Amino acid sequence: MDYQPLLDRVHAAVKPIIGTGKVASYIPELAKVSPDHFGIAIVDLEGRVYQAGDAETPFSIQSISKLFGLTLAFHLEGDSLWSRVGREPSGTPFNSLVQLEQERGKPRNPFINAGALVVTDLLLTQHAARGGAENALIKFIRTLSHKTDIGFDRAVAESERRTAHRNAAMANFMKSFGNLNNDVSDVIEAYCRNCAIEMSCVDLARAVTFLANGGAIPWSGEKILDASAAKRINALMLTCGT
Repeated sequence: MDYQPLLDRVHAAVKPIIGTGKVASYIPELAKVSPDHFGIAIVDLEGRVYQAGDAETPFSIQSISKLFGLTLAFHLEGDSLWSRVGREPSGTPFNSLVQLEQERGKPRNPFINAGALVVTDLLLTQHAARGGAENALIKFIRTLSHKTDIGFDRAVAESERRTAHRNAAMANFMKSFGNLNNDVSDVIEAYCRNCAIEMSCVDLARAVTFLANGGAIPWSGEKILDASAAKRINALMLTCGT
């Protein structure tokens, strides 16, 4: 199927309102992002790329990184992951602390900040056990996206770290319940760096094709997850706002 005419129509339809919205300002560095960018991309399972607008412009992926962290953690840990983070919608804001006390430091799902912090903690422990591979998530995303120069925006990462007070509160709270194994400062630093990973729309579209292909990367055949696990992550994304 040729998706390009569809994307062109979408681009034409939104052009009149591009720039009328507001960029995120809760992290100072994000407030500097231009509101005039619009990009959209599709990559099919044969590797064909369809795109419109600023689809090749990189940006910090922020909470999209939670998907890649979860996938890598599930790849490494399997079902034991769910003993530390749940699989249910939260019904509260992504950065809420309310349920953590009621549920004794176990986040509802990996797509809210508390859940992503637990996943980050797990990955830090795994990295230490495997020789301290500090940038394992970036290496994983490079494999998924078939692009070797993906990295993170240091200015955004530092801006995130300086304003991570609520995330630090969540991390300390979970630490008090024994659901974080590493130092809170290390978890926060790694989490902020993950949120600051830069990708374009095309990079992202390519990086998630394994979820539409039974857990395997289409162009290499490399198995990231089995078909059942890929289906479960897709379901979790659907029910938990991702």
